[in-house]
Amino acid sequence: MPDSGKSPIRQSLELAVTGKGAPVPYAYQAALAKADTALLWLRGQAASKSLELLGIPAATADLKAARKAAAAITGFKTIAVLGIGGSSLGGQALAALQKNNLVEFHDNPDPFSWDAALKRFDLKKTHFIAISKSGGTAETLMQVLTASEALKKAGVKSLKKNFTVVTEPRKSPLREFADAIGAVRLDHPTGVGGRYSVLTMVGILPAILMGIDARALRAGAAAVLAQTLSAKSANESPAANGAALHYALPGLATTVLWPYVDKLAIFGGWWRQLWAESLGKDGKGSTPVSVLGPVDQHSQLQLFRDGPGNSLFTIVSVDTKGKGAMAPRAAAKSLKLGYLAGKRLGDLVDAQARATARTLFSNGRPVRTLHIAEVNAFSMGALMMHFMLETILMGRLMEVDPFDQPGVEEAKVLTRQYLAEG
Repeated sequence: MPDSGKSPIRQSLELAVTGKGAPVPYAYQAALAKADTALLWLRGQAASKSLELLGIPAATADLKAARKAAAAITGFKTIAVLGIGGSSLGGQALAALQKNNLVEFHDNPDPFSWDAALKRFDLKKTHFIAISKSGGTAETLMQVLTASEALKKAGVKSLKKNFTVVTEPRKSPLREFADAIGAVRLDHPTGVGGRYSVLTMVGILPAILMGIDARALRAGAAAVLAQTLSAKSANESPAANGAALHYALPGLATTVLWPYVDKLAIFGGWWRQLWAESLGKDGKGSTPVSVLGPVDQHSQLQLFRDGPGNSLFTIVSVDTKGKGAMAPRAAAKSLKLGYLAGKRLGDLVDAQARATARTLFSNGRPVRTLHIAEVNAFSMGALMMHFMLETILMGRLMEVDPFDQPGVEEAKVLTRQYLAEG
């Protein structure tokens, strides 16, 4: 396992705080000062153990429970994770590290896709993990009820071995379902919201089943947390400095996450919910957009360079230089492609990431870069903790609650009302 005391993330704001797109210096300094205060608050939360999320990286009891539950899910051909939003997106992001093909995620309750999945499953050899913090999520409950009915029709007499439930330890429809069939029930932390729950049982159980090192995942998160809590100022904390940069940029409407590696493509979906649901309140916030390099360099760079110009770009790169297949020298030169001769695919991606950053910067678009050596459990945990802390600190700067979601709750109430009305 990598050194758990050192963050694997290297952040640079050089192309964000200089040039035509940089925030006004006094505004950025004021934002850093405000971020210093937010860091003091965060340290207080850690010391008093008031913010449960901050204790998750060091927890061990739930790891033992997750391993025990995972060991009981043996002999199944498919493990289908049922959940939506924070109950699924984190696990989906982790699936980029999956060592097997056992686990699949079913979040969007499209009737056609779900019917096709139920027909495709060898139901007697399919295990369903249902995840809902509240235990009352309509989409997940529909999946659970229809899956249990399909299992019965397939001749499964006892459903207890085909279900594991992750929900809060309080009365709810999902908890009652689990108890009624005698299924294993694991606790969702009551003090950790769904979009912040990837490092809890919500993400840890699927991770273990996918063959991912859960200890390394949490160690990466712990390294970033320790770095943040020990920072003497926001300048020493990438998460706090990132929040200050967002806050200082005038008229910021969009924040773009742009990884240059396929393994972080789905990570963007998890990050979008985290940022949007936490900060889009009281007429404030910026729209999170996740793209993928190099493919979106060809499809969206034109807009990003010459469009409205109210975005911050975060380019995430990994060590690709010198890696991958090589273009043969003779063949490349015969096609007058000398610049590709002897170069590897990773060399091309490395050059493209740097070119995109410089192109945006040269045209007055602020760019920050994050770099990790490789995408593994340690670095994934680090990235997740970085963005969770950045989001929480940004909420403090904006003076909005980064943990509630009143707009989502309103839609849930109306959904139940419309269903009841028929």
